[in-house]
Amino acid sequence: MALHKEPQVITDKDQMRKWSRAMRSQGKTIALVPTMGYLHQGHLSLVKEAHKHAHVVAVSIYVNPSQFSPNEDLSTYPSDFHGDIQKLVSVPGGVDVVFHPYNLYDYGNGAKENVGDVGDGDDGVVSCIENSGLGHETWVRVQNLEKGLCGLSRPVFFRGVATIVTKLFNIVEPDVVVFGKKDYQQWRIIQRMVRDLDFSIEVIGSEVVRDSDGLAMSSRNVHLSPEEREKALSINKSLLRAKSAAEDGQVDCEKLRNLVIQCIAEAGGKIDYAEIVDQESLEKVEIIKNPVVFCIAALFGKVRLIDNMEMKL
Repeated sequence: MALHKEPQVITDKDQMRKWSRAMRSQGKTIALVPTMGYLHQGHLSLVKEAHKHAHVVAVSIYVNPSQFSPNEDLSTYPSDFHGDIQKLVSVPGGVDVVFHPYNLYDYGNGAKENVGDVGDGDDGVVSCIENSGLGHETWVRVQNLEKGLCGLSRPVFFRGVATIVTKLFNIVEPDVVVFGKKDYQQWRIIQRMVRDLDFSIEVIGSEVVRDSDGLAMSSRNVHLSPEEREKALSINKSLLRAKSAAEDGQVDCEKLRNLVIQCIAEAGGKIDYAEIVDQESLEKVEIIKNPVVFCIAALFGKVRLIDNMEMKL
């Protein structure tokens, strides 16, 4: 295997499908790593993980408009496609193909994503997709798992995620897909969707990747000022403290939550949620008896960060 290789870049859906079917006709298995670009070491760790599970690796780079609501940061979401390709080349084994479509909600007849002019309400972006030319009106929902955590403040987010991932599965036709556990709820939702819809795909969850200071890697970290970044370290520090307390016998989730909330608030963060939930069902837990995950979303300045820590006592 060559250490460094340039990936083939494919922008057309039919061409992508042909590539996958050609690989499969040669007896090769395909791993897919879905991303929205602006890649960092966390993404590259997913590519490295993908190499362990398949003969060839595809990475998709597509900023999905249907998972943003009007008050969110679609227009400012960072991108650097050339830089992304160079980073993928640097991974041992590289990647075989990058799927970089222009618009996965365009069905001809002039239909375009219209994400700049959105109305009020949570479905603004989605409505623009639905109403553009030969619009998109089929959506995938994982009804219970999407309700809590990020689903409370971002009501269209997981509908957009589940739908675009389904589209990617149908286009790329992978055998294996790798998601990062930093987006824990997303990972569990995709697992459940694959099970419920009988996709013949193995969903791998890859561990959270952190910078040397402990901050979970995110494409949004670039928007943090140095001062905000320093304050944001309180998320991981408080999660480690809660995990240590749980291992020492503190299994009352309310007390563990208060510990974390106080730590983040004192650092100047604004809590969106801090919940201890069952790892499988994502339902809130009051006393830790089974494996749980402590999930957090907090704002530092205008940047919303998520993080989590699994706890198995």
